[in-house]
Amino acid sequence: MTKFETILVDADADGIATLTLNRPDKHHAMNARMISELSEAAALLGEDAGVRAVILAASGPSFCAGGDLEWMRAQQAADRAGKMAEAGRLSAMLAALNALPKPLIARVQGNVHGGGVGLVAVSDIAIGAEDITLALTETKLGLIPATIGPFVVARMGQGMARQVFFSGTTFGPDFAQRAGLLHEVCASGELDARVRRHAEAVLKTAPGAVASAKALCLSLGDDEAADIRASITALADRWESDEARERIRAFLGRSTMAARRMDPGNQHG
Repeated sequence: MTKFETILVDADADGIATLTLNRPDKHHAMNARMISELSEAAALLGEDAGVRAVILAASGPSFCAGGDLEWMRAQQAADRAGKMAEAGRLSAMLAALNALPKPLIARVQGNVHGGGVGLVAVSDIAIGAEDITLALTETKLGLIPATIGPFVVARMGQGMARQVFFSGTTFGPDFAQRAGLLHEVCASGELDARVRRHAEAVLKTAPGAVASAKALCLSLGDDEAADIRASITALADRWESDEARERIRAFLGRSTMAARRMDPGNQHG
């Protein structure tokens, strides 16, 4: 398998591959590199006839903290076309995982924010630990969960999505399961076994039939491409609003100060 900087990809002899987010020091917050590598990994895994199922996991205590701060700064500084292009790359990555012709099974632990919720939404099966915390906090920054929106709404339904899109408050695994975002919730110690059980069930099926069944499911929904275009435009509009500019500037400033306080090199005495 190809070596990556922000993710790990490996497959066992049974044909079960594991795609692991691997920026534990950043709680797997997504940046341009990770987005690119996830897109590349989706293509490689999709084309590998030896891979029958893919487990989406994360090293360390968190699943995914959403967007990386430096990535957000770069988007803030970009012009409208640049913002839309970057949103397009994120959408393309999520779409690639969503359309992966193999079952994608998410192993979800710890914190799951923003784009992390999007990763769960594009998984075919998502198993979550009973102590996970999920959130879509974009509206607190004057933005909207637009890029992940088509995938999250497709999974949760509009009614459930409205309950978490607007408030920016956290929600737990019970709500996520009722909303259809998670398929099972279990104790942390049972997570690996539950995920493995679903992956091994796939090995008893015909791979061509599974790929066709997944393609059929995807074809029966609304126009995904149109929804993605609309969500990218809506997000660009929010990035350019005075409200978002002020809130993001304040957020990034607070985050920088917090990082400096936590840096041992800045401690004196």
